Amino acid sequence: MSNSLPTELRNTMRAAIRLEYWNLFWTSTIIVVMGLVLGQSQTMKTAWVEDTLGVVPPIMFLIAAHMELKGERSKRFPFGFERVNGLGFFVAAVALTAVGLLLLYNAVVALVTADHATVGSIALLGYDFWLGWLMIAAQLYSLIPPILIGRKELPLAEQLNDKLLHTDALMNKANWLTGAAGLAGVIGLGFGWWWSDSIAAAIISIDVISDGVKALRSSTAELIDGSPRALSSPKLSGDALKLEERLRDEFPNAIIRLRETGRLIRAEVHGVYAPEEDRQPRHYWPKEEGRAWRLAQVSFIPPITDGL
Repeated sequence: MSNSLPTELRNTMRAAIRLEYWNLFWTSTIIVVMGLVLGQSQTMKTAWVEDTLGVVPPIMFLIAAHMELKGERSKRFPFGFERVNGLGFFVAAVALTAVGLLLLYNAVVALVTADHATVGSIALLGYDFWLGWLMIAAQLYSLIPPILIGRKELPLAEQLNDKLLHTDALMNKANWLTGAAGLAGVIGLGFGWWWSDSIAAAIISIDVISDGVKALRSSTAELIDGSPRALSSPKLSGDALKLEERLRDEFPNAIIRLRETGRLIRAEVHGVYAPEEDRQPRHYWPKEEGRAWRLAQVSFIPPITDGL
């Protein structure tokens, strides 16, 4: 049995895994549908690229979850794979930021060059149809799976304290927001407003970039052993702040250092000797909190004495 994932999280993790497989399936159908009706619309093209990049977070989550559930500690990996989730979080944050920057770049280029995108017609069943109707239908379809899946991902991410899964929920948010912008852009093109397509993509890109930068700041802090960050922002984690206060109450003269390894927290208490009685790390978790599984280790570093 793997020692990376706390036992009480295993059922929740399996539920998240099932959801991410469904996420990949529905995202694949959206990529196909959107690819068939791209036309010359800038928003449609960037939305298709965004949907394609949107498979990165769920794939990274599935890889990380498999390693946490199945990976064993070994001589080469003595600490197991509890940090693989953090690595996946960083990759997903890069993908989310890249999506936002790509949206903004393409929109700005189209505006600067005054690219007058047009939406032509297509022959279907012996009739000529305005391609915009098919684009609108594809955009409406692309809104539904991200909204439903993203709403289901958020509570699972909170239960697992999984920033990678939370980033995937943000990616789904970016997908349906881009779909909504795409609707506005295509309808604008129908009225002859050539600039509406790019303006819609540019506006939505700002929100996507903001989420991506927040995720990058948080994931980078974890990789360099910064203090634990909150699930949805680079601010310090509420769990970590309460844990630090709890340790300071018991060891007032100590220096407390906390770091995050994936979904877990490891604490170092400097300047004091370890208590005589053996204590499980969860003993030090704040009593009123029900997430004691997060505390994986408490290490005591005694004070340096003269002559040593």
